[in-house]
Amino acid sequence: MADRFLGRIVVAIDGPAGSGKSSVSKEVARRLGFGSLDTGAAYRALTLAGDRAKIDPQDPPALADFLNSFDYSTVTDPDQFRASVSGIDVTDAIRDPEVTARVSAFSSQPAVRHFLNDVVFPRVISAYPHPGITIEGRDITTIVAPDAAVRILLTASPEVRARRRGLELGSPDHGAVAAALSTRDALDAAVVDFIHPAPGVHVIDTSHLDFDESVRAVIDLVEAYSATTATGRLTHDSPS
Repeated sequence: MADRFLGRIVVAIDGPAGSGKSSVSKEVARRLGFGSLDTGAAYRALTLAGDRAKIDPQDPPALADFLNSFDYSTVTDPDQFRASVSGIDVTDAIRDPEVTARVSAFSSQPAVRHFLNDVVFPRVISAYPHPGITIEGRDITTIVAPDAAVRILLTASPEVRARRRGLELGSPDHGAVAAALSTRDALDAAVVDFIHPAPGVHVIDTSHLDFDESVRAVIDLVEAYSATTATGRLTHDSPS
C-alpha cells in the first residue's frame, strides 16, 4: 500500500467522533505544509448522494451499482477544503444533521469502506503534490495507511467529546449529543476497531489538552520521526 502515497510523509490519525481529529489534523497539516484528507467527508458525501438516489445501503446489488457511479472529489489543501459529487459542490450539504444521522447506515457497510479505501482515497491523495499528508478517520492506522510514518489514536473522554461536538453543532442539549455520539460509535465499532490502538500506534488523550496542545502533541511525533530516520518511519517500539 505504500506506493499509493508516492513517497509522501503520512500521518495517520484515528479516533472516535468528537475526539478533535478533524480540526487537529487540518491544523497539523497547515503548520507543516502538508495536505489533509478528511475521510469522514467522503463518507458524508456518499451518504448524501446515496440518500438522494434513494439507495438502500443494505441492498448489495443496488449499493454496488451506486458505488460504481459515485464520483467524489475533494481538495486536500487544509485552507481550501471543498467536496464535490459528480462535479456538484456538497461542502455545506454534507454537514446537514440529516446526513450526520444517516452516515453510519452507509459507513457500516464493508463494500462502502472497501470502495473508499481502495479506490477513492488513493486517487485523491495522488492528485495533490504535498510533501506529506495527514489522513484522519476510523481505520486509517490499520487499513488505509498501516505503513504510515506516524500512526496515532486521538481520543478523549465521552464527556469531553460530547461537549466539543455540542459546541461544534451549536447544540445546548448535552444528553442528545452524547447519545448520538454513542450510537454512531457503536455502529461503526461493529465494522472497525477505532477504540483500541493497534501495535505501533501512539495514543494521544486530549481530554485535558487544549487545541494547541493537541496539535503540538501530534507535531512532536512527526518531528521525532524526522529526527530519528532518514527513510520516513517511526520504529514500532517507540514510546507512546
